Amino acid sequence: MRISLNTAETIRQQMNVLEVVEDFLSLKRKGNNWWAPCPFHNERTASFSVNPAKGIYKCFGCGAGGDAITFIMEHEQLSYPEALAYLAKKYNIEVEYEGGSPDEHRAELQARESLLIAMEYAKQYYQKHLYEHEDGRIGQSYFKERGFLPQTVKHFELGFSPAAWDAFTQHALGHGYTLETLIKAGLSSTNEAGKTYDRFRERVMFPIHNLAGKVIAFGARLLTKEAKQAKYLNSPETPIYHKGQVLYGLYFAKKAIRELNECLLVEGYTDVISLHQAGIKHVVSSSGTALTVEQIRLIGRFTPNVTVVYDGDAAGIKAALRGLDLILEQGLNVKVAVLPDGQDPDSYVQAVGEEAFRQYLDTQATDFITFKTALFLQDAGNDPLKRTEVLREIVQSIAKIPDAIARAVWVQHTSERMRIGEETIMTEVNKLLLKAAQKQSAPTPESEAPEAPPLPKPPEEALPSALLQQERENIRMLLYYAHYELEQDLTLCRYFLQEIADLKLQNPIYQKIADTYKQYLLEGEVPVAEVFLTHPDPEVRREVAILMAQKREVSNNWYEKHEVYIPKDEEMLGSLVYRAILHLKLRHIREQIRLNMQALEAATTPEAQDELLQVAMALKALEKDIATFLGNVIMR
Repeated sequence: MRISLNTAETIRQQMNVLEVVEDFLSLKRKGNNWWAPCPFHNERTASFSVNPAKGIYKCFGCGAGGDAITFIMEHEQLSYPEALAYLAKKYNIEVEYEGGSPDEHRAELQARESLLIAMEYAKQYYQKHLYEHEDGRIGQSYFKERGFLPQTVKHFELGFSPAAWDAFTQHALGHGYTLETLIKAGLSSTNEAGKTYDRFRERVMFPIHNLAGKVIAFGARLLTKEAKQAKYLNSPETPIYHKGQVLYGLYFAKKAIRELNECLLVEGYTDVISLHQAGIKHVVSSSGTALTVEQIRLIGRFTPNVTVVYDGDAAGIKAALRGLDLILEQGLNVKVAVLPDGQDPDSYVQAVGEEAFRQYLDTQATDFITFKTALFLQDAGNDPLKRTEVLREIVQSIAKIPDAIARAVWVQHTSERMRIGEETIMTEVNKLLLKAAQKQSAPTPESEAPEAPPLPKPPEEALPSALLQQERENIRMLLYYAHYELEQDLTLCRYFLQEIADLKLQNPIYQKIADTYKQYLLEGEVPVAEVFLTHPDPEVRREVAILMAQKREVSNNWYEKHEVYIPKDEEMLGSLVYRAILHLKLRHIREQIRLNMQALEAATTPEAQDELLQVAMALKALEKDIATFLGNVIMR
């Protein structure tokens, strides 16, 4: 199910980027733009600009940019459909869906909304029970013993569930909620005899919020000693709650994480609450479960830096460290801090206070690989066999790092620490990388043999700047004028893509933009430029924002000195696109001539040389024809 293109287009037409951004930032007008400190990175001077005329925002500090949809996605960490739904609600636009009947979509949307409403009702019920019922005093005593202040309890919306078998369920049914909704939400259950009962009874309640602040689940702790009940109980998996995709406290921590560019990862709910109460707000919890890739990626939306804080009990640290390889694998930087013996974040911050806790982390937090090396070497001593196993453990972690430069740095660091040659360590790392690559690319019995790998493409920096500039200007023209009709039933977009069908753009970002236009054309649509501001590739979003934010006046030096044709708005667009495409083709032909000459110089047989000479002659003929039309001079 997806939001229809008609609805998305309606939202784009009605949304105002200035109105949307003003909901979150205090903007000041300077000239035609509005300015504020960027919400996506730390800065004192305002480099974040909103241009209402173009419908975009752009930060000239960190490079963030896009339209109103992109802003909601990035600022509120919502998916594309969620951002569209947010804006539809803001502008009172009815949302239509594709892939099913309107009644089915309406029912699904209503069912999801019903679950969220039920969870909100349950939260308020448990909060009220905490203070207005006799058995709620048990919960109050527990929170007081934990050192939670009344304002902290209110801030995290904590509560207490009654001891009665079905008190909540009966109360909810009496207020119009259906039993089906309560069961789907994980608030009520039925036994084999068909008897209905509350899932949570006589427990302190910890609401779990999504990134938008909606309650989607509960964590609950039993305060009585009943052998038949688990001490800790969480909501089950539901349509609105998937525990491996949620981090407790992230809704309250996301602003601080962005500002400090770091996330503290702890184990339990009370750790998060105590640290937050002490003023340390960039903290989340995996809720006592094994860390998942989805949770790591969730952190990565806000910061690349993670510090994992372990309790003073070192017994399970080695086993837990294996999960941290996942963080490395996702490209994040991870540190480890172990608290003093017998302490957890909750108890330690209440014992020493905010400043001492921060100072402890600053001095004791160690990068993961260094920490892991020291921990394993401590047990290995001078035993050669054990030290060999230590090295294998460290190599396993280094091989998880996706960045080649970072891997090389850690190979060097490990070499110095363990007094083993860098080449030996790098060889072992490469073996693991090769093994992983072979496993990933290995064909299944049903699949065909893989094609031969393409020749390596030179990095963008090595490509001729004139060629890249010509590609950039063609893509900019496409973004601005894709819908323009050159003649009846022939848009500029269709004409452009037909003419460059035999070209492969050297800049991969521009090629992705062209490919996206092709996909839309196959469906009979010509996308507006704003579509690319919500493209799944952040580099595409960034480049499109830059192209759309550019001033339209470009120096004539690009043409006079570099023979790069720069489209001018005042020219006739039909002539403009034709000449622009010819210039682009000319640049690509000249690049092919250059590569062909390199191959000719390296050719070792007469047959190969003859073949390459034939190619050279054909390319030169094409170059001459195009250059003659454009009025360029061909140097012999």
